[in-house]
This record gives sequence, structure tokens and C-alpha cells, in this order.
Amino acid sequence: MLQKIKETADFLRNKIVPNTKTAIILGSGLGNLAEQITDKTEIPYGEIPNFPVSTVKGHSGKLIAGKLGNTDILAMRGRFHFYEGYDMKTVTFPVRVFQMLGIENLILSNAAGGLNPDFHIGDIMIIRDHINLFPENPLRGQNFDELGERFPDMSEPYSQKLIEIAKGVAAKNNIAVREGVFVGTQGPTYETPAEYRYLRLIGGDSVAMSTVPEVIVARHAGMRCFAVSIITDLGVAGKIAEISHEEVQAIAAAAEPKMTVIIKGLIEEL
Repeated sequence: MLQKIKETADFLRNKIVPNTKTAIILGSGLGNLAEQITDKTEIPYGEIPNFPVSTVKGHSGKLIAGKLGNTDILAMRGRFHFYEGYDMKTVTFPVRVFQMLGIENLILSNAAGGLNPDFHIGDIMIIRDHINLFPENPLRGQNFDELGERFPDMSEPYSQKLIEIAKGVAAKNNIAVREGVFVGTQGPTYETPAEYRYLRLIGGDSVAMSTVPEVIVARHAGMRCFAVSIITDLGVAGKIAEISHEEVQAIAAAAEPKMTVIIKGLIEEL
């Protein structure tokens, strides 16, 4: 795996601006932020050595190098999921490649179910902590010291500094945001009413099938992380309704312009 990470990083090093420090991973229905990127080079995942390929509708499968505002960035338009059949090392492979390329800040987004009874569909929730309910940890197995220490600290998985900057950007632009705890589950099924109640009881405010593995690996690598959930459905008693992936994508896309303002403003201040 270590050799594959190095091979992929070497391939990409000639295609990105040197000293790029920020990368973005875009979730379901949230890929249009990539349209804001200028001076861009788009590389389909299938052309990148050792890269997996997303099998999920709404994840277009491109790595984009370019500028967001005046800042050089990398963006993944489409991510990989445990439920697709990939193991955790494969799901988090791009984060390891980012590490080899010198990325210091990782920004993530996801479409999520709302567990907090105060939430509404279309809300933007800044993630301040998470609960990992995936059946496998991406750090399980041999540890390579050059990638990170064996037992990484997770007392601040999401950078409080980046959270405060993002909240300031939101306030300046009159964008209401929530804060909360995100629960990561393996999927691909959406939750049952009993599961929603359980996830709320253990402290969750939103739930989805991604983000946690990538953040674990990013923190192992020493990156600062910032993440947001777009609340696309509600797992609250009396508000649970049948939901489809297409509906999730549509709701996420409607809320995306506000999320884009926050992320662009955050990157400008990094």
C-alpha cells in the first residue's frame, strides 16, 4: 500500500500546483462547488494509477486541481464508500495520497439524515465531533511511522480554529448554521426508525455513510479537518418519511450554494 501511495502521488505531483495545502472531498449532490474552481485541470479517477473508481450516482469521479478564489486546491468530485465493497484502506487511499502531496487542510461535505429534533431539511450542520460506527477502523493493520503514529490522538478531530472561521464567514453572509455530532455508519440502507432513535440516544445530530474514515486517516496524517453535513432528510419521530438517493441529491444541491459560500470564505482565510 505504501508503494502505491507514493506512485500515485508522483503521478499527480506533475499535474498540480506545488505547495497546494488544501483539499476538498465533495459528497452526494454537492459536486457543483467544483464549478467554482478556476484554472482547473480535471483528471478522471480511471486515469490515476492505483485510484479506485466511484460506483455511486451523483459522484462523477474526477480529481480537480485549480483555484478556489485565489487559493490553490485539490478537490475530489466523488468519494469512495465502504458499502461499495471497498476496504477501508481503499476508501481512504486518496487522503494518504494528499498526505504525500503535502496537503495540510482537509475539507469534507456530506448529505446526511438529521437526528436532532430542532433540525430542518436543508440545514447546514458544521461537524464538531463524530461517533464511529463503521465495522472496521481504517488504521487497523500494520502502521507505517512515516504516515503517523500507532495510536493517534482524536481529542480534536475537527479543527476548532477552522470551525470558528467558518462560523464567522456564515454570520457575515447571514447564513444560518447548526453545529453537532456526526455519526458514521456503513450503509447502504438508510436507517430504520429504531436505529434513528438509537443514534440520537448515543449523542448523534446527523448520520451518513462517509466522512469518518477519511477524517481518522487525515488526523493520523496530521491534517486539520473541517466538515459539514447538509440535512437532506429527518430521522425524528413523526417526521420520518420514505427517502430516495435522488431526493437526497436534489435537496443537497439546493442547499449547496450556501455551503459553497462558507467553504470559499474559509479557504480564503486559511
